Amino acid sequence: MVTPGRRTQWSVPATIQEPPAQWHRVLTLLADISLFIGTRAIWTQAASHRLVVAAAISVCYASILVCGVLALVVRRARSLARLDLCVLVTAVTLTLCAWAMNHAGSDEALLTTQAARELVAGHPVYGQPWPWLFGHGVALTPTVTGGYDFTYGYPPLAPLLTAPLLWLGHGGTPATALSTAALVAGAVALWRMLPTPWRSAATMACLGFGFLPSYGRLGYPAIVALALLVPVVVRWPRIGRGGRLGAGGLARAACLGAACAAQQLPWFIAPFLLAGIYAVRRGELGARAAAVVVARIAGAAGVVWLLVDTYFIVSEPGTWIRGIALPLTQGAVIHGQGVVGISLYFTDGSDRLDWYSHASMLLAAGLLALFVLFVRRLGPAATVLPWCAFFLATRSQDGYYLMMTPLWLAAAVTAPASEFATAWQPRPQVLLRRPARIAAAVLLLTPALASAAWAATGTPPLGMRVTSARWATPTALARLEVAVTNRGAAALTPHFTLTTGQGMNQYWTVVRGPAALPAHTTARYELRPPAGRFALPRPGVRIRLRAFTAVPQTLSSADVRLPRSG
Repeated sequence: MVTPGRRTQWSVPATIQEPPAQWHRVLTLLADISLFIGTRAIWTQAASHRLVVAAAISVCYASILVCGVLALVVRRARSLARLDLCVLVTAVTLTLCAWAMNHAGSDEALLTTQAARELVAGHPVYGQPWPWLFGHGVALTPTVTGGYDFTYGYPPLAPLLTAPLLWLGHGGTPATALSTAALVAGAVALWRMLPTPWRSAATMACLGFGFLPSYGRLGYPAIVALALLVPVVVRWPRIGRGGRLGAGGLARAACLGAACAAQQLPWFIAPFLLAGIYAVRRGELGARAAAVVVARIAGAAGVVWLLVDTYFIVSEPGTWIRGIALPLTQGAVIHGQGVVGISLYFTDGSDRLDWYSHASMLLAAGLLALFVLFVRRLGPAATVLPWCAFFLATRSQDGYYLMMTPLWLAAAVTAPASEFATAWQPRPQVLLRRPARIAAAVLLLTPALASAAWAATGTPPLGMRVTSARWATPTALARLEVAVTNRGAAALTPHFTLTTGQGMNQYWTVVRGPAALPAHTTARYELRPPAGRFALPRPGVRIRLRAFTAVPQTLSSADVRLPRSG
């Protein structure tokens, strides 16, 4: 008989590596593809005189191609996670290369850098006009008073952080370096804080497509605020769980306060986050404990906000408060892709422009009330709802929406509907039935929609007709004579400009004509272009004569058809 021997034992890994999910592969591939957008333009710019940058971009092209292949063929989830890191590094490199080529910045970068210089020199920051920063291609912010805003109108954190970077150069370079570095830091933080399969989405949302890096290169303080909000928004419904903030919760509250000290946009999202945290914690702990948690978060955020602002509160309290409130009070002319486009492009104006601002604030309040009433349903949208109000505002540029889109992603991945399943919702007796809740929602939104409709259906108070033109060249105007009729019941002080597309050109100078036009009267105005001549666009381009007034805020527009001289 043969004694059976011991069977051979094959070693088995303690953990079997699962293959990555197909959606993870696709997400990595999409993030990789998004890096192509805008890259050729930067490479073309660099290839002529910045060969080191061009070479770095060429290496990034190779990285994009290799990552595209590997995203579809790697067999292990761990390998794909490492590939996500490679895509992030490539995106960061491209972002820095783009900044190296284009770092002059926009008007916001110039204002932020100048504020930092004034701060270092011990001079006041707020309420100080710096007109020499503008012109030569730098955008102006026209106001309905017929002038322009040349002052710094943001909270002070960005100038404070820009001050150590002033050695980088002139113009807006220090501010663009800050905002670009903040964007990269925010992207890395979001990438690190998201679950592993979702990390490439952070690369795509923050650094892909090219639009957020372009805002970083323009030096927008909102990018600094975005980076500070990232750790606040990731898993935000869990802040204060169990009634304890801990070091992590206090750090996130501090980031919220710092974000509010960087730019005004966080002021709109903070009430939604605090209301949502209260609702979730009240469902878990009860009303008193939830109120304590929210009070501690708000207190920590407020302390940080005050620490950042203390110097300015003490040294220039009046101009400081007016400065940080400037975007709400400056009276900038209407502009953007929202409902104001009705009065700007589809009608001849409105005598009720103020109601766009009222509609925006009413919508923000209505959406917050809806959020509180239906937090279990609307909780996951807390990072999107605040920006809806800007669609009705007088300044409704898409930047107000898209600069905060990484927060949409952070909430979608880490704050799903399940986090709000047990959140507290106020349910008075009158709202127990579904029809009553629908009626309440309609009631909360109706004032905002009615205000927007009231503004959009206003009539232009001034009737305008071009009576003659004086030519500098066959294709350029030197003077324009306009007959203006005030059809309203109050005297108006008009400020005139000609536009040939979206946005506003500089105001024209009134050479002859009354400063204030009495009600129900007609006067002739002779207008001179700001540069002495106004070049006519190609045939077929719409030319609009516009007149703004400040009290009340109105817009009157008229199409201008001018034959070429000679």
